[in-house]
Amino acid sequence: MCMEFRFDVHKIRKEFPSTNKKVNGNPVAILDGPGGSQVPKMVVEKINDYMFNHNANEHGQFEPSKKTEELIMEGRAVLGQFLGCSKDEIAFGPSSTNNNFMLALAIGRDLEEGDEIIITDMDHTCNRSPWLMLEERGAVVKSVRVDPNTCLLDEEDFKNKLSNKTKVVALNYASNAVGTITDVKKLIKMAHEVGALTVVDAVHYAPHKPIDVKDIDTDFLLCSAYKFFGPHLGVLYAKKEVMEKIRTIRVMADDIEEPPYKFQTGTPCYELICGAAKAVKFISWIGKDYEEYFKSELEGLLGKRRSIVAGMLAIDKYEEELAEYLRCELEKINGVTLYGAPANHPKTSTVSFTHDKINSMEICEELAEEGIYGWNGDFYAIKLVNDVLGLTDRRGLVRIGFAPYNTMDDVKRTVKVLKDILE
Repeated sequence: MCMEFRFDVHKIRKEFPSTNKKVNGNPVAILDGPGGSQVPKMVVEKINDYMFNHNANEHGQFEPSKKTEELIMEGRAVLGQFLGCSKDEIAFGPSSTNNNFMLALAIGRDLEEGDEIIITDMDHTCNRSPWLMLEERGAVVKSVRVDPNTCLLDEEDFKNKLSNKTKVVALNYASNAVGTITDVKKLIKMAHEVGALTVVDAVHYAPHKPIDVKDIDTDFLLCSAYKFFGPHLGVLYAKKEVMEKIRTIRVMADDIEEPPYKFQTGTPCYELICGAAKAVKFISWIGKDYEEYFKSELEGLLGKRRSIVAGMLAIDKYEEELAEYLRCELEKINGVTLYGAPANHPKTSTVSFTHDKINSMEICEELAEEGIYGWNGDFYAIKLVNDVLGLTDRRGLVRIGFAPYNTMDDVKRTVKVLKDILE
């Protein structure tokens, strides 16, 4: 007998005080998840607890210092469980953009003139600008096309650009602008066959679906805790045997040369690492209610990794129900164009559209008056939104994105307001 999936959104919402706000007398509908999630109480409490009770630098002989070391080791372990890797393969930094620039500078030290780097037209500038910077050192950067009709990466173009000169392949796991999911595992395999290193931007993917870095076999993966209920902190997975060989950018005082410490410079933001770990524990807390429902998907997984994956699967399933309802309703409105992968292609719960008469900024302004938080623009996916899709004059896309604290009432109210605006 099949179990019916029932997501307890009201239990989740109790953890997010921000969902109780009102704007102009209307309850807020916080639909800007792709820009960053709201933060649950337990994460804020964990950050406060560190600052009030354990605030000290590492490597001292007194209790708060030793406790800091313990908490940071735990943070690495928990984020490792989130991504499916060892704690020794997790590094932290101010943001994914900062982490990727640091990574590109390190890798760039060993590139020679004429070496090639592949990026994509799908990517956020976080995974384009650091690699384009290396053109100054003589690297040749090639960007893989995106089909404007399907919002899918052109795999044939990727194959044509890949060669024995390719040293780095920087890919997008899921588009923050249109939600398209790319089969990175397949492309990583091809990149490794020519000896290239792979860097995956999973910032948009991480809040929606489970990640297993060992399964996709990437060398590096970037994500940001503030997208999955944590504070503003960048998280980097670095395959240990690869990181051991890279000459990272360091100062003389950074005397620990083993991964992952060799990637980090200066004093880490300890309180945010504690908060990021608590955010993953929040996902695990959600997952414990759904392990039985996802029994087959969780086969072979144990401990916290099992409940983390269950949490991500539950979040994804619930969010997709909301997104699919919105997509279907938007298709009924004259003048609306939806952007994203075809119905049979994997995607996140991000819904992006334009209207042929009202620009995207005006739509979001009117939504905001009703307490509905959407977003418009290019979302720093500048190449995709402005060049490939040609939406500069429309003020980019309207982007609605879901999180597990959103309700079907949020979606239905959004549809009603959009119809009032657009029809």
